[in-house]
Amino acid sequence: MRKEMKWVLKGVALCLLVIFVVGLFFIGWFLWLYTRADFQEPQLRLRATDYLLSEERDSLRRCGENTLLLNRYGLWEAKVGGTAVERGAALGAMAHDLIYRQEQVFVEQIRDMIPSERYLRFLRACIAVFNRHMARHIPEEYRREIAAMAHFCTHDYDLFGTPYERQLNYHAAHDIGHTMQEYMLVGCSSFAAWGGETADETLLVGRNFDFYVGDEFARQKLVLFVEPDEGYRFASITWPGMLGVVSGMNEKGLTVTLNAAKGALPTSSALPISLLARHILQYASTIDEAYRIASEHRTFVSESFLIGSAADGAAAVIEKSPERIGLYRGHGQSLAVTNHYQSHTFAADPYNIENIAVSDSRYRHARLTELLTEEAPLTPERGASILRNRYGLGGEDIGLANEMALNQSIAHHAVLFEPMARRMWVSTSPWQAGAMLCYDLDEVFADTLPQRHSWNDEERIIGADTTFLADEYPRIGSYRRRTKQLKEATANRVMLSENFVREYIALNPCFYETYDLVGDYYRAHTRMDEALQMWRTALGKEIPRVAQRLAIEKKLKRYDTK
Repeated sequence: MRKEMKWVLKGVALCLLVIFVVGLFFIGWFLWLYTRADFQEPQLRLRATDYLLSEERDSLRRCGENTLLLNRYGLWEAKVGGTAVERGAALGAMAHDLIYRQEQVFVEQIRDMIPSERYLRFLRACIAVFNRHMARHIPEEYRREIAAMAHFCTHDYDLFGTPYERQLNYHAAHDIGHTMQEYMLVGCSSFAAWGGETADETLLVGRNFDFYVGDEFARQKLVLFVEPDEGYRFASITWPGMLGVVSGMNEKGLTVTLNAAKGALPTSSALPISLLARHILQYASTIDEAYRIASEHRTFVSESFLIGSAADGAAAVIEKSPERIGLYRGHGQSLAVTNHYQSHTFAADPYNIENIAVSDSRYRHARLTELLTEEAPLTPERGASILRNRYGLGGEDIGLANEMALNQSIAHHAVLFEPMARRMWVSTSPWQAGAMLCYDLDEVFADTLPQRHSWNDEERIIGADTTFLADEYPRIGSYRRRTKQLKEATANRVMLSENFVREYIALNPCFYETYDLVGDYYRAHTRMDEALQMWRTALGKEIPRVAQRLAIEKKLKRYDTK
């Protein structure tokens, strides 16, 4: 017996030794990777006194010939020009407080999830290791522009890296959101129509940018007009600190919008998608030129680029993964784009096949195609109606904020482009529902308007969705607040009044989640018959993802003992 115990102890000791050695090896390997991280920060000689605000009144800020203005609809409008350093520094000087607030919101969310300072330091190290090769893929022009802007950024958050490192990493936020699609961070919808599909037979492009990291993050929207010393002048709908492009149009009438696709989880970063889109917007004037630029750069996530082109009089989709690239032109005079690939290049791709099968992308694509047919021939007003539509196939009420709808009430912005006329309409809060302001790029870049006024063309504004704002907007706010209360009550086994539950269901009676969460609440209070009834009701509604349906079915199977 003692002999056997001796062998057991030796075995345990050997296992512990192996674990210790492997652990040391892993720590050493991790530290080695951390020391190899190089963000290639440009060495700039900037003096804050060279970029002082020369004037600040009526919400107007100037830095030399560069301007920043808050218009009466709540959109910030900035116009910057010159070299990369001049553009970045001017924007950093004018918008330093806005950039600070944007970063504050982002960091507060991280601290809510990870309150430990020790783990935050470990997180920084992990990000540095993951992004250790990113800078080498970013053109020097953009690194210099970001570095110049970062010169005016705060040091309050140096726990997460230097201002330059942080701003560089933030430009990969959209890419990181790809890996979080199951949490509804990225789920955009876009369309293009031309020829007989539009009222004036010219190209019309529309998109919802459903990148959601909280309402506070979307509060400061920025319409950025850029006059670079190289390439084409362009406009981008973005947020303070973001110099990459997620939605934009250049002076040649070329538009770029992004739609996340599904691929393998990346192990290291390359060129952030938003900076590739920026490069296309700044240096391409046709679909072929955009495709060539996209082919020349390595990215680390999968993405669809809807490219509209005044020169081509049509649109196409560049579909790109870290390994492959394809071009999809469709089969008629319109295109619908959600979050899966459509080209032959990715027809057999296992990630794409799975994404189509288990996500809401195919459903939204079908709904978008349906609306493009119903609303044809399209005008900007009808395009706005499509982007604001919250219903399912055939006009079915599938509940407020359902991921299967085009309007999920989470959009950072919606935008419409008329490339031939160089006009674009940008949404104001909330989401897609506010007035859509019109900007004429020919007028903006011709400098025909006084700088103390907004660049918005008041005569071409598309009015707000007053029906949605009067009825559904208040209900969504109340539903989300009560959802938080319900989840907390469920987690803490706190009893709520029956009136609360009835009112909660009445706020969003067509949404599966309503009944799923009430079922969880009843289960927490061992009211199993009522819980089972709620879950069965949820299964009768439109559910976005297969995983969500399977989770409800699993609860039914586990607790239905009859």
